[in-house]
Amino acid sequence: MEVAGETLWLLPERAVWWPAASMLLVADVHFGKAAAYRALGQPVPAGTTRDNLARLSDLAARYPARELVFLGDFLHARASRTPALLAALADWRAGLQSAVQPGLRCTLVRGNHDARAGDPPPSLDIAVVSEPWRRGPFALCHLPGAANGGYELAGHLHPAYTLRAGSDSVRLPCFVFDAHAGILPAFGAFTGHAPVRRAPQRRVYVIGDGRVWAVPAR
Repeated sequence: MEVAGETLWLLPERAVWWPAASMLLVADVHFGKAAAYRALGQPVPAGTTRDNLARLSDLAARYPARELVFLGDFLHARASRTPALLAALADWRAGLQSAVQPGLRCTLVRGNHDARAGDPPPSLDIAVVSEPWRRGPFALCHLPGAANGGYELAGHLHPAYTLRAGSDSVRLPCFVFDAHAGILPAFGAFTGHAPVRRAPQRRVYVIGDGRVWAVPAR
């Protein structure tokens, strides 16, 4: 799709590919969220970190990216910084540099969870910036509305749209593009969702069956 004079690819992996900048963008990975819940005694699924890292590596392998940008909430909480998680992140970053995409830069635009969880360890070689981070016509943010000028690309909301057919319905993660801002779906495999409704000039694209689908305007 065309946004602010640039071509963006909306990917079913819940990511955006910006070809002109050789940039992949993802939002709300929330590494260690499941571990933080388990530390509180909550029964939650295991393996989410492995799944998230595998999907990131696959994206980096399939697109000639020079930069991978996280639009906030890289780590979920202080309790997420377990030795196992940090070791998995270190292995993933080393694999990117040595085999998948040598020279790939990683940048984190701090989100609200990052303020509590702390920045990624320096050994991961992930640059950390505050929002809005301006790149070309875009203001890269975590919180929608954090920029003053430029077209915002943000996360935070974990948007999902409900499709209905008679008495049946299905809720799907989605991309949302308004006149001055676009919201990415949460990349993390273990995150909640916020409902999205149609609005004037709003374009909604749901993710399902390995594809991205435009929701027709009413």
